[in-house]
Amino acid sequence: MKCLVANLFNLSDQERNELLPSGQQAIFNNRVGWARTYLKKAGLIEAPRRAYNRITARGLDVLKQKPEKIDVSYLSQFDEFREFKALRHEKTDETEIESNNKTPQEVLESAYQKIRTELANSLLERLKICSPAFFERLVVEVIVKMGYGGTRQDAGKAIGKAGDGGIDGIIKEDKLGLDTIYIQAKRWENIVGRPEIQKFVGALTGQRAKKGLFITTADFSAEAKEFVSRIDTKIVLIDGEMLADLMIEHNVGMSTIAAYELKKIDLDYFAEE
Repeated sequence: MKCLVANLFNLSDQERNELLPSGQQAIFNNRVGWARTYLKKAGLIEAPRRAYNRITARGLDVLKQKPEKIDVSYLSQFDEFREFKALRHEKTDETEIESNNKTPQEVLESAYQKIRTELANSLLERLKICSPAFFERLVVEVIVKMGYGGTRQDAGKAIGKAGDGGIDGIIKEDKLGLDTIYIQAKRWENIVGRPEIQKFVGALTGQRAKKGLFITTADFSAEAKEFVSRIDTKIVLIDGEMLADLMIEHNVGMSTIAAYELKKIDLDYFAEE
């Protein structure tokens, strides 16, 4: 697809290969990637599987209208795209970010957060279509990277054993195994309500357990969160957004394409005494 787009705009080899300041990615590839993301967020295309893009019914309708160009202003007519632009970490108006009212460091941090937010959202979409077996392995990886579960092999065996009354696995709280944590992992699309949490708590009670971890690719209802806050059993709820953030933080399923360092003058170095 990138080659077709480059040919359509008659881009030279130099234009196709010009790199971002980091030197890690071609500007053209970066812009094509963001264009694809914007089209997907506006509902004009969809990605049913990896490396495969398909135009949607809405996308076909847009083509029939023969717009002069499709840019951010045009895509803003769609509710989904406006919601995407208004995500929790993108509350600052873009025109303000690009103005002189902010320092270069603030602009850089805002840009970084925007990229991370999009990464987390794309990651969550990927989690929702992965197989149950892969999701179990992923949960093991995240838990171990966070310092729980003992060794990866031990955690994998614990999680891999089928659940008993709402329990998917048991892991060590630390490498010495001084305490245990019971796990429930659900790759869901629907909101996890209070009844599901009550079942999990009941299963923990049956095991005389006092600590539980409920992980889902979806979200938890307000009633579920309120219920957990009132019971003696310690239950930690990890929704899809938090799981994606943990994967990014602990480099699970991530690869680094660029790294930037912010430096300042070491005044002590220049102190002539």
